[in-house]
Amino acid sequence: MKRSGILNRQLAGALAELGHGDGVLVCDAGMPIPDGPRVVDLSFRAGVPSFAEVLDGLLDELVIEGGVAAVEVGDANPEAAGLLAERVPELRHVPHEELKRLTSGARLVVRTGEARPYANVLLRCGVFF
Repeated sequence: MKRSGILNRQLAGALAELGHGDGVLVCDAGMPIPDGPRVVDLSFRAGVPSFAEVLDGLLDELVIEGGVAAVEVGDANPEAAGLLAERVPELRHVPHEELKRLTSGARLVVRTGEARPYANVLLRCGVFF
């Protein structure tokens, strides 16, 4: 049994399959998820687990070279906007409709129980060397 890190077997396995340039969408409970990407749904109840908890757990495990978030997050969810600005390198903002379109190219979607709007980010995996 693992001692630390991500214990969810589906999520740990999906992360191990990621490569340089792959997209990982970390999203709130309301984000529409297109057919195609592998989905690990961690949502349990409204707010559980939170976007921040899941994002921090993923950032501890992955090398991230950039990310995309909705421009609307700044006004609608300042807490999530601050978290993203602080933790995601090379973060760029696009309209929410564009973020939803980009989601179809993600390799993995991790759905949280977050119930606040626009708590979504499409991460781009980097490489550790």
